[in-house]
Amino acid sequence: MVEDVSRGISFVCNNIASYGGDPERIYLVGQSAGAHIAACTLVNQAISECGEDTSTWSVVQLKAYFGISGGYNLLNLVDHFHRRGLYRSVFLSIMEGEESLKKFSPEVVVKEVAVRSAVSLLPRIILFHGTADCSMPSAESEAFLDALQQRGARADLFLYEGKTHTDLFLQDPLRGGRDKMLEEIVAVIQNDDPGLSAQHLAVPVARRLVPEFMLRLAGRVSPF
Repeated sequence: MVEDVSRGISFVCNNIASYGGDPERIYLVGQSAGAHIAACTLVNQAISECGEDTSTWSVVQLKAYFGISGGYNLLNLVDHFHRRGLYRSVFLSIMEGEESLKKFSPEVVVKEVAVRSAVSLLPRIILFHGTADCSMPSAESEAFLDALQQRGARADLFLYEGKTHTDLFLQDPLRGGRDKMLEEIVAVIQNDDPGLSAQHLAVPVARRLVPEFMLRLAGRVSPF
């Protein structure tokens, strides 16, 4: 899947202009497993660029990476997933064996001395996580942030008190009102490109789409 994501990023980087997009304004975003796979792809690409890289895109083409409710150290998550019902044997079969866990744990990879120069190539990394996330503990983002900052990477973390795994991108937008995470993302984009008009990046106050009792009911039955 990391290779698939890399090919997808390559397509965007090399074709965005022909679709009316701006190649100078490319941002990488992932949520949950998507945040994990995107982080793996980003770190792997940076490492490749420190060697004999033959890929068709570069990390310098990305303005920033936004990781939402992600997991970044699979070695720490095996037991957690097992307790949550994703049994160890099933998870390890998905990951092609226990020996692959380290390779697909970006928090672990960036701590290796050999990749110090690769970490310096990474774009700005902004992580978002709810403190009440039972599916992917917010400690995952905190530990990844610490590992990145220790290596000198530009990284930030926004924690949202009492928010679950899906609140940030699903329930909160359905509730309407101010979307704090979206506001943070827009603020990053605006800081990266002051030339953009404030009107173009204004975050509207959304109307409520679903009654609160339905969201609370969904929260009770959702496994996340």
